[in-house]
Amino acid sequence: MYKILSKKELNPTVTMMDIYAPLVAAKAEPGQFIILRVDEDGERIPLTVAGYDREKGSVKIIFQIVGATTKKLNYKSEGDYISDFVGPLGKKTEVDGLKKVCIVGGGVGCAIALPVAQKLAELGCEVTSIIGFRSKELLILEDEFKAVSKKLFVMTDDGSYGREGNVCVPLKEMLGSGESFDEVISIGPLVMMKFVVEAVRPTGIPCTVSMNPIMIDGTGMCGGCRLTLIRDGKRVTEFACVDGPDFNGYEVDFEEAMSRSAMYRDFERHAYESTCNLFSKEVK
Repeated sequence: MYKILSKKELNPTVTMMDIYAPLVAAKAEPGQFIILRVDEDGERIPLTVAGYDREKGSVKIIFQIVGATTKKLNYKSEGDYISDFVGPLGKKTEVDGLKKVCIVGGGVGCAIALPVAQKLAELGCEVTSIIGFRSKELLILEDEFKAVSKKLFVMTDDGSYGREGNVCVPLKEMLGSGESFDEVISIGPLVMMKFVVEAVRPTGIPCTVSMNPIMIDGTGMCGGCRLTLIRDGKRVTEFACVDGPDFNGYEVDFEEAMSRSAMYRDFERHAYESTCNLFSKEVK
């Protein structure tokens, strides 16, 4: 059993928890993920490591309440326990040797982008961060990004905070003015990462994307995170959870990935509603 050391609501749909898991904390690196089960009969879900404290033995997770399991997890409180917490899994984000990097995060993907930005800053890299949200209400981690970024752009679709527009607006402005980076790292919704890649493509700057949004069981056995890459003119199949989650954005077939990820929406919505009904009855 793994104790929840702290719990904090970042916005109405996103929660942050610190979990006591010293063996995971000892090895975790930015870009990797864990598998958890809320209870013994629960579903296994992958969540990316959003931070760690090796001395305290804790691992930070940040999750959006979108499905049945994240709904159950959010019912847990500080001091409660979850059944399983396994990791770290996946390959860490490669940051060695980078001197100037642009980090682009969208929505809850910013929780995954932040530890990468922190690691880069720790290594002396000049970090420019662009974070985007639908509205001010959904903003998370602004102060944390500001602390590790030489430049920070905050974008909202409706203009309710920061600048109005999507994350590609300041990215295209910088690239258009001749600014260059050793690498652009994009983490967020699939459609956002697709357009970030297309914005960067004319420059030839290496562009890494995190394909964690398509992961399901985290072991490669379910096939749900199967990914088609176009490499040297050939279509290659890899798995986000075992071969990634980071990939060369220029190689990813985003249209296929987005189409496949939509297949599970109706099922997950039904499971989410069933969980809500179950807990509502228990509360009564």
